[in-house]
Amino acid sequence: MMRLLNLFRRHKTFSHGGIHPLEYKERTAGLAIRRLPFAPRIVVPLAQHKGAPAVPLVTVGQQVVRGEPIAGADGHVSVPMHAPATGRIAAIDLWPTAEGPKAPAIVIEVSQAANQAVLYDEPVDVLALSPEEIVQAVKDAGLVGLGGAAFPSHVKLAAPPDKPIRTLLINGCECEPYLTCDHRVMLEKTDALLHGIRIVMHATGADRALIGVEDNKMDAVRAIADKLPDDGPISVHAVEAKYPQGAEKMLIESLLGEQIPEGGLPLDLGVAVYNVGTLAQMGELLPLGRGLIERVVTVSGPAVVHPGNYLVPIGTPVGFLLQQVGADAAANEVILGGPMMGMTVASLDVPVTKGVSGIVVYAAGDADQQPRTVYPCIKCSRCVEVCPMHLNPSMLGQLAQKREYGRMEHEHHLSQCFECGCCAYVCPSNIPLTQYFRIAKAINRETPTVAV
Repeated sequence: MMRLLNLFRRHKTFSHGGIHPLEYKERTAGLAIRRLPFAPRIVVPLAQHKGAPAVPLVTVGQQVVRGEPIAGADGHVSVPMHAPATGRIAAIDLWPTAEGPKAPAIVIEVSQAANQAVLYDEPVDVLALSPEEIVQAVKDAGLVGLGGAAFPSHVKLAAPPDKPIRTLLINGCECEPYLTCDHRVMLEKTDALLHGIRIVMHATGADRALIGVEDNKMDAVRAIADKLPDDGPISVHAVEAKYPQGAEKMLIESLLGEQIPEGGLPLDLGVAVYNVGTLAQMGELLPLGRGLIERVVTVSGPAVVHPGNYLVPIGTPVGFLLQQVGADAAANEVILGGPMMGMTVASLDVPVTKGVSGIVVYAAGDADQQPRTVYPCIKCSRCVEVCPMHLNPSMLGQLAQKREYGRMEHEHHLSQCFECGCCAYVCPSNIPLTQYFRIAKAINRETPTVAV
């Protein structure tokens, strides 16, 4: 009883900035996870994670079964790909991506006669494995961060000896508007989530694990708390519903009261941060010896007739998915991810990848889609007040307009910006600050500048 009372007290949050955008979660928060049909063709990009793209293991015309490895990892910071459906390899070719340029992908013509059972697995007692064997098993499963970053999960597990992991932080905040897939995973896959946490604790030697969940999901907090002993190493904590609460640096400050030094990593504090969806998949797939071939995706937005949380095969074309939810005819803008940090797609041929947690669809007449006039900065300082990283977005924006990208980095710490979009959201002049910063970072990566 005391534990539950503590959950409803004033909840922790990060110290500076943040916003409270309209959530738009009510359309899908109460909807259970449902499976989508298989598309006639599934497209598996070889680069849907941070690091080196996977290398094809199959040839055109080859028959594959659901769950079979079809591409191998190319080095340490890379993961393999598995067939999301039983069928025939129709092509290995360039395919449209959400980022813009086409990239190599494996196209599978799905067998309409197959029952699509997973026919490729190798059950194992994961907790009986050594830490090194768990790291390899996580890599073999093709697991990446499912919160959107898509960083290979096994790399986080293999911490250097001089920076041991003592604390796990599990991100169940899901602070982006519209998105509720993590919420449903915490409610419906609680046991798998907790098993995944125990696997990571065993692999890293972490002493404790703290699960952070925003206080607009108290049903998920209760569901997890009910399965935990009062004095165990795993605990769940309600944090204030405030965007971007789920960002790595923000969650560390909210739950631990510590800040990552500039240019540092969570490992510098002995911390590793994982998304709840990632750990639920880990807890579900590793004991079965299976690879990541599907994920839960929230499909919502004003133009979606049948919004929901859908179990979607990796590689499902966005256009096919929109047809299933009744949004293809009305779609004017399609965002992969949430509206704050997501990416607009130019082609509905783009497939769902491992890092896609949501698809938000707007129609031409929606209020959020009306063109906005951009005005000069009025020096109101709202962007400074909401920036969670203590930056000066106004100054950065002015430097971007003058194309002084080097000064943005060397004098005003552009690299500290993680493009949460808070500044652009509150700007009364409608200045697209986040887009300016993305362009500046891209240019600085291509043409590094020297501080003067």
